[in-house]
Amino acid sequence: MHPIIAKTFGGLSASYYFRHLVFGAMFPIFMFLILHQSNRSLQISMVLMAIVNTLLYPYARFVYESIMDFILGKNVFFVNALLMLAMKLMTMLLCWAFAIFVAPVGLAYLYFRRR
Repeated sequence: MHPIIAKTFGGLSASYYFRHLVFGAMFPIFMFLILHQSNRSLQISMVLMAIVNTLLYPYARFVYESIMDFILGKNVFFVNALLMLAMKLMTMLLCWAFAIFVAPVGLAYLYFRRR
């Protein structure tokens, strides 16, 4: 494997990547189910974008979690569970939707951290 690819895409642990890949896969699944129910056709560009965003979602989530760890530190907040779940779902959706733009930041960070 090329060293650049190994240092960037291999920068996350397999369990972390797989966990977030599973969570990231729920968005295109729901999107395709809704489109199927409404009898709309799937465009190949939409499918390709969903695949790319899903594969890059763990790296975008890594960037988001790194930023939140930096801002919040090790503090613990006690909030309403439904509010927290709604906010978590919203951040997951935003990370998935913008993964193609956010993930390169995480990949660059992983590359320079593993040099």
